[in-house]
Amino acid sequence: MLIQQQKIQLSSYSGLYDLIVPKDNLLRKINELIDFSFIYEELLNKYCSNNGRHAESPVRMFKYLLLKSIYTVSDVDVVERSRYDMSFKYFLEMTPEEEVINPSSLTKFRKLRLKDTDLLNLLIGKTVTIAIEKGIIKSKSIIVDATHT
Repeated sequence: MLIQQQKIQLSSYSGLYDLIVPKDNLLRKINELIDFSFIYEELLNKYCSNNGRHAESPVRMFKYLLLKSIYTVSDVDVVERSRYDMSFKYFLEMTPEEEVINPSSLTKFRKLRLKDTDLLNLLIGKTVTIAIEKGIIKSKSIIVDATHT
């Protein structure tokens, strides 16, 4: 079952992001300038709307995959880094004390929600296009390792 994720939940520790994640941090800029709601809209039909356990936000799961692409790390490494890297947690819209996902969730997300490899390319392509338009990135190309898609 899918519930659309809102912005960062309130936590007594959320103020840490302003202290630890610099205003010019790439992930902060991406988060502030790109509206990722298009991910939710694109993947809405991949989820059951009225039964089952609550699913992890597709926007958050996509952001994990985007972090993998930006930093060229494995599923295990991106999840581990998101456990202690506050810029990752900020980008993933998590509270500082929130637990991260199990790395196997990324595999399941790719296999169950992104079966069509063109869909992943479309989502990453849209994100890159928006980032170029907003001046966040300068490159016109991005290389994505699609080994596990």
